[in-house]
Amino acid sequence: MFSTRAPLHGDDRAPEHRLARTLSWPHLVALGVGAIVGTGILTLIGVGADRAGPAVLLSFVVAGLICACAALCYAEMATMIPASGSAYTYSYAVLGEVFAWVVGWSLILEYSLVVSTVAVGWSGYAVGFLKGLGIEVPIALAQGPALGGVVNLPAVAIIAVVAGLLMLGTRESARINSALVVLKIATLALFVAVALPHFDAANLAPFAPHGFGSVAGEGGVKYGVMGAAAIIFFAFYGFDAISTAAEEAKNPERDLAIGIIGSMAACTLIYLVVAAVAVGALPVAQFGKSAEPLALILRAIGQGGVATLVAAAAAIALPTVLLAFLYGQSRIFLVMARDGFLPQSLARVSARGTPVRITLLTAVLVAVVAGVMPLDEIASLANAGTLVAFVAVAACVLVSRRRDSGARRPFRAPLAWIVAPAAILGCAYLFTSLQDKTQLSFLVWNAIGLAIYFVYGRSRARP
Repeated sequence: MFSTRAPLHGDDRAPEHRLARTLSWPHLVALGVGAIVGTGILTLIGVGADRAGPAVLLSFVVAGLICACAALCYAEMATMIPASGSAYTYSYAVLGEVFAWVVGWSLILEYSLVVSTVAVGWSGYAVGFLKGLGIEVPIALAQGPALGGVVNLPAVAIIAVVAGLLMLGTRESARINSALVVLKIATLALFVAVALPHFDAANLAPFAPHGFGSVAGEGGVKYGVMGAAAIIFFAFYGFDAISTAAEEAKNPERDLAIGIIGSMAACTLIYLVVAAVAVGALPVAQFGKSAEPLALILRAIGQGGVATLVAAAAAIALPTVLLAFLYGQSRIFLVMARDGFLPQSLARVSARGTPVRITLLTAVLVAVVAGVMPLDEIASLANAGTLVAFVAVAACVLVSRRRDSGARRPFRAPLAWIVAPAAILGCAYLFTSLQDKTQLSFLVWNAIGLAIYFVYGRSRARP
């Protein structure tokens, strides 16, 4: 029924394609937290609150539960098939080549848009910070053509810096990432400590002004708890980047499960605490449409100095998201090159065990997108690609449990026949809660991808 091929484990590959095992479980947890805690909680909490009101707390719970189910499925597949490539690799091994291509094509969409969006967002922080120091960045070098500029140079520059770190070495990148993650968590803890004394239960009413479902509003925007959850979902994913580190983990059978589940548990707790304090400290109507909701809340309660500190720390720590997703995308491209979907010469690694060629190519592609395109409305499109990947991994668990019931599974997802279908149904419902134009754009993207597969990829795939 399926055209399957079990992927090679990292240690079974030719020396020039073998990655160095340098990461332990604390590095993987930090990688996951670095990817998950970022633009979502710093920015999308305002978007979610605008669409769901104080019931955005329930939106975080719904999105977190769906992601938790997906995370358990990822943990099982990652420890069962400890090879780079994440959902793409699992789909290739369990569902077959065509399914793998669709998932890989969707992951390219997810990772490219996330990296580009975060880079452009960081550029805005950087330009504002430099302006405060008296350094004015010309509009031509601070915005893409669609916004009146020529190229978003700061966005291109931060991608170059992060790519340089990744090419220098995975271990070195992980150490810097861990330090920045600590700074990020400290920043959120500072926000909670300062804003919590201003918590007022009256700010929680009305709790769900737009209802609990998903209701279309002006411009096709979806409101309600589920409508907000479909956007807030962006704030949770990132743990899947951990599974791309399978070939670089020292003890993948143990470390991958700890990294995936540990980072999800930690981030869910962080999000719920920060969101509860935010909606209790200030009426939703006052910060719901802000691009910097946490800083706005702090200024509104008379803590302008702390607000500036939080904004500065966020700008410094935001590159952890870039690092995690650029890392993940380069590893997915690496595996696709090994499989013949991209030139196999790109799969060669350096003497330090780092895939320099594919990392450089990935950085160039993402930098072009970030430098010339406006990306203020594409978070939901990135979500669409992620939802497909999550559905595929959950399906892999069900198919492999049925077809290969005796296979060794270092980590077994508990209640798999409940957890995996919950992940599939939850992701499917969130997809229907995305804007209509997002769903259409995603279908067009995959139609293009399938055309490329049948014209180019299928004949070049490694048997």
